[in-house]
Amino acid sequence: MNDKSTKKVIIVGAGLVGSLWAIYLAKRGYQIDVYERRGDMRASGYAGGRSINLAMSTRGWNALQKAGIAEQLQKEALPMPGRMMHSIQGELTFQPYGKDGQAIYSVSRGGLNRALLELADAKDNINFHFHEKCTHLDAQTCDVTFENDLNATTQTVNADLIFATDGSYSAIRNTLQKQPRFNYSQQYLEYGYKELTILPTADGEYAMDPNALHIWPRGTYMMIALPNPDKSFTCTLFMPYEGENGFENLKEEADIKAFFESKFPDSLPLMPDYVAEYIQNPTPALVTVKCHPWSYQRKVLLLGDAAHAIVPFYGQGMNCGFEDCTVLDQMVDDCGEDWDKAIAQFDATRYKDSNAVADLALRNFIEMRDLVGDPKFLLRQKIAAYLQQQYPNDFLPLYSQVTFSFIPYSTALREGLAQDELFEQILAIPNIENDWTVDAVHQIFKNWLVTKAA
Repeated sequence: MNDKSTKKVIIVGAGLVGSLWAIYLAKRGYQIDVYERRGDMRASGYAGGRSINLAMSTRGWNALQKAGIAEQLQKEALPMPGRMMHSIQGELTFQPYGKDGQAIYSVSRGGLNRALLELADAKDNINFHFHEKCTHLDAQTCDVTFENDLNATTQTVNADLIFATDGSYSAIRNTLQKQPRFNYSQQYLEYGYKELTILPTADGEYAMDPNALHIWPRGTYMMIALPNPDKSFTCTLFMPYEGENGFENLKEEADIKAFFESKFPDSLPLMPDYVAEYIQNPTPALVTVKCHPWSYQRKVLLLGDAAHAIVPFYGQGMNCGFEDCTVLDQMVDDCGEDWDKAIAQFDATRYKDSNAVADLALRNFIEMRDLVGDPKFLLRQKIAAYLQQQYPNDFLPLYSQVTFSFIPYSTALREGLAQDELFEQILAIPNIENDWTVDAVHQIFKNWLVTKAA
């Protein structure tokens, strides 16, 4: 692609990843058309009740910085340096995420998407087309057909490159699935979620500490809350669809009240509308999507949730999608802007990391739901912090690898499994709960390093 100004690029989907990727391509000088099945949220607003607030971490900020837009978006992000655990009795326990004040950042999905749209739309070489539903991809010609839901007209377009960022239920991926040797899996958790709201206090302040991600762990279900700039919190209740404490059996107002009064009593004074929100808001599903290959004819490429939908329990869905952009962008540079080579390299490697973070997210769900209040888990966290302090060049806790570094997700997953073996040995030391600085801990750790390096 030598004359960039005459080369056309189509992006299907104007969500977070699609809007960001358009900005990356615009900086390269390409002509980009972005097609989105929904209306322009800057005019119609963002539909609430279906979203989970997002946790921006190092990989996401890096992608925004590389696009040159991090500074504009930072003012709406709220730092959360740790978890705040809520017991049934209302006791609070703070668990820091990293060291030296490292934090993840609460961002509004809708607010971030609107901001990215504004920044992308300001580029002369990006054109947005809304209300355009992708109905067909001709796998041989790579023609893409869209139907306008306002006037029922259709159009077929073609481009030199087509990027599908149209989400978990991608229309483009649906076509690629019909091609030979396309591997695809879709796995639903037995859980769904409800979005609820904690309002500001009467004097307009936060009702809880805004510098934390709040968690109410209750075994087979849990609730979380993330702060918003308007001093409210977006809460998300995760529960099974079925069972005694499941969405299918919790529909009547009296049952809803009894459930919340017994399981989340400290939150009720802060959520005056929780019953109405519970009844009115939908109960979306939680799905993991894995597939490969992500490309077709080196001309069509899946990115973001279209390639790898993951459950939200590591806060890495958006961060992983944004990192797709930085990884691909770097590969394009490394390949001298030879897109055939860059797409081939990206397709051959990136899916290993997306598969790994999907597994990590499922693993972290168990941690958040079941373990964060467990004394043995808390002891492991303390020992991990101690080892990081004692051996900063040799030990980095799994959470920090995923959240505060650029270590490939697949490497972090392998390291996490190795750390499980390390802590199984350390926690078996007699009286370890009273003193984790003993020589035995250091010896086990040093032996573990040798074994791991072998």
